[in-house]
Amino acid sequence: MKLLPLDRTDLIELVAGWLTAKENHQWLDFGNGRQTITPALLKIMAQRETHFLRAYTDDAGAPIGIAGLNSVDLRSHTATLWGVTGDKSFRCRGYATRAAFKFLTLAFRELGLHAINTWIVDGNPSRRLIERVNFRFIGRQRQCHYIDGECRDRLLYDLLASEHEALDDAVWPRRARPIDDPRAGTELRA
Repeated sequence: MKLLPLDRTDLIELVAGWLTAKENHQWLDFGNGRQTITPALLKIMAQRETHFLRAYTDDAGAPIGIAGLNSVDLRSHTATLWGVTGDKSFRCRGYATRAAFKFLTLAFRELGLHAINTWIVDGNPSRRLIERVNFRFIGRQRQCHYIDGECRDRLLYDLLASEHEALDDAVWPRRARPIDDPRAGTELRA
């Protein structure tokens, strides 16, 4: 698995395509209710220091998703995490979890961040991923996110640099498989 900067036109267009799909953008908010991102806007975001974006790949090197930080504040050492698995055939196979561990390690080390927060819409199955990478639930923002006219809550999480475990590829197969993966060891089923 690799984390690729968004520095190629073809990669920017691929990721923007993922972000315009309703199954993905309905869970997002890039400010003022903006949910979709055009290739031009994504290119601008990739060049600004208030954003930190990486496409993640499968083991063969094909891009399958994106992890990003918005509201990167290098003075306060904080940012907000978001992500999307663009190629849904890779869902529930551990790629997003591996990418999140690697991306968080990169963000904490390279950007010198102290705290990363995130939110997830109540009912989004990605909640398990957020908890698997050690984010802690800190609160609920009630009825602030609309999907198909229905009001939903946002669940708020944060993670400190001191709480983050860097991904050790040598132990990945043993300790970080998705819980519903039948190959996972019994130690994950607590």
